[in-house]
Amino acid sequence: MKKQYIIPIFVPHLGCPNDCTFCNQRKISGQMKNITENDVIDTIEFYLSNFKEKNAYKEVAFYGGSFTGIDEELQERLLKVVYDYIKEKKIDGIRISTRPDYIDKKTLKRLKKYKVKTIELGVQSTNDFILAKCKRGHTYKDVIKASKLIRRYRFNLGHQMMIGLPDSTEKDDIQTAKDLIKLKPKIVRIYPVLIIKGTELEEEYNQGKYEPLQVGQAVERCKELCYLFNKKKIRVIRIGLQNTETISSPTNESSEVVAGPYHENFRQLVESSIYYDTILEKVKKVNTKAKEIEITVNPQDVNNVVGYKKENINKLKEFYDLDVVIKQDIKQSPNKIDVRMSKKHKDFKDDDENV
Repeated sequence: MKKQYIIPIFVPHLGCPNDCTFCNQRKISGQMKNITENDVIDTIEFYLSNFKEKNAYKEVAFYGGSFTGIDEELQERLLKVVYDYIKEKKIDGIRISTRPDYIDKKTLKRLKKYKVKTIELGVQSTNDFILAKCKRGHTYKDVIKASKLIRRYRFNLGHQMMIGLPDSTEKDDIQTAKDLIKLKPKIVRIYPVLIIKGTELEEEYNQGKYEPLQVGQAVERCKELCYLFNKKKIRVIRIGLQNTETISSPTNESSEVVAGPYHENFRQLVESSIYYDTILEKVKKVNTKAKEIEITVNPQDVNNVVGYKKENINKLKEFYDLDVVIKQDIKQSPNKIDVRMSKKHKDFKDDDENV
């Protein structure tokens, strides 16, 4: 399988008709000025010159705003810049993110013309009460209509959802995931709500009207959603906002994050927790008297098996008195682990008796 590279181009708040209570796209993207054609060219050239694998699949992604809500002339100018690279076979495709209520047949025909392949919809929730509470300006019905149109026009469909929105419970977030699964996206992004400076949500937080999730709560909730999406073979391509100079720990002076479940390795926390559950399940099948286990894993999955700061290894030792030996095997399928018991408790007693 070819390595894939994404060239991110942020169009902060262009085309968006309103401010959602949780949103400040200029601060989230770390970009305070609007994008120009020359900016697109400069960004593409920078990334192309730094990619190590020249034969990889390369895709330009317009993030950060409601791309299809931009003035049509500007849309075409930005798309044409990238399309010229596609014709020269320097770029393989384009993806855009937009709002569900900014998708129609005319728009999709325009995107087809310029070889856009993937359209990601900022859904956030499928609960109309929660959407209204956050001032999203669209409904779940808009999500259904846009998703079906995108698939009908043979684009790759992506969804973006948020957990921990105002008045949203764990049950609501799980229902959103189940609703999205029915619409058959190929990819999903999950974003825990962070409180960003300059937003209405910050005011609600300061007034005691909104309480964000804790990191542990957000990890557990994201884990449950991943189980649902993985079961239906829907790829979760991001969990948590990307770390930038402005999206970092609230303790940093330069951070625009006021509060919320921020962690620099949030995705690893979620995936490590999933691996921890898998290890425990397999240990119980192997032998409950295990003292030492050997876990065979693909090298790319070692960090998630070990856990952030060896959290999984430490928990297995603390709670189950299990020693762990990690065996890396490139032949092992990615995202799969084998667990075998290498020593029972009795084995250690026998060793002691023979000393």
